[in-house]
Amino acid sequence: MDEDMKCPHCGSTKYRNPSLKLMVNVCGHALCETCVERLFSKGSGQCPQESCGAALRRTHFRIQLFDDHLVEKEMFHRKDVLRHYNKKQEDFESLQEYNDYLEEIEEIVFNLTNGIDVTATTKKLETYKTENQNQIIKNRGKLSKDEELIEELLEQEKQESILRNQYFLNEDKEMIKNKTRLRESLVDELMFSDLPAQQILATHVTEQRLQSTSGEVTKGADIKSIAPKVQMFSTGITIGKGSNVFVPIAKQSEGQLYRYSSPQLDLNGPECPKLASLQSEGYLKNVKPSSVQDLSGGFLSHYPCHRALQEAFCGLYFQP
Repeated sequence: MDEDMKCPHCGSTKYRNPSLKLMVNVCGHALCETCVERLFSKGSGQCPQESCGAALRRTHFRIQLFDDHLVEKEMFHRKDVLRHYNKKQEDFESLQEYNDYLEEIEEIVFNLTNGIDVTATTKKLETYKTENQNQIIKNRGKLSKDEELIEELLEQEKQESILRNQYFLNEDKEMIKNKTRLRESLVDELMFSDLPAQQILATHVTEQRLQSTSGEVTKGADIKSIAPKVQMFSTGITIGKGSNVFVPIAKQSEGQLYRYSSPQLDLNGPECPKLASLQSEGYLKNVKPSSVQDLSGGFLSHYPCHRALQEAFCGLYFQP
């Protein structure tokens, strides 16, 4: 959202009020922060949109992230549903059961977002929470294999960053000491040596360059040599678990020179429209047009639209 941001209730814009923040609730309709404070001063109320009128609470308002209120509404319900439907693939005996479980989640989110069988869907969600309460609590602190690997990599990067900062801090202190020592040595030689001043200065400059060059060469090796081996990070998972996922690429024997060939994308579904024909075929009618700032940065609305179509068509003809 940019300068086009506007509160649909009071009409305030980002241009007139640079500190304007739009907020949304369960229904997904946006209100500025001032309208929220004024309309929901008693803690609860109804959505001011005439076509909505949903019962809302002040504590459920959050800052709007997307222009489309349906996207905001879907994100809210998806986050709420996934708090309870939090089983991992390891909890199922077969891949088909896990896929059916994911399909059930998508159906619940779709119904709540589009107002389809809301009462029955809400009752189904509440029944699931009641019947699986113990497992839901247990799975909240459980990570999947991919999440474990990501946390491991993040923790390793964090440790390396801390060590790198400590190393350069010590390096700066050592550099200051060396410069002070070289300066004092230069002054002593100029005062007590019988050599010409120009020769002493030239020798001093050469020594200083040699020390600087040798320090740069060994800097990277020193960081690795002082880095301790991290055994465990904050989640309690042992470092090294899952690290064998990344194996070195086998060395290829020399052969013919590489020639580029355009990739053939198999979507397992209908043929996706071409990028150049999106405008003429009407796919961009409901897509927000690119602003001047977007065009100056090389961004066109064709790209996200084309990718969304590819994801929508992908796998429709897939036969397991």
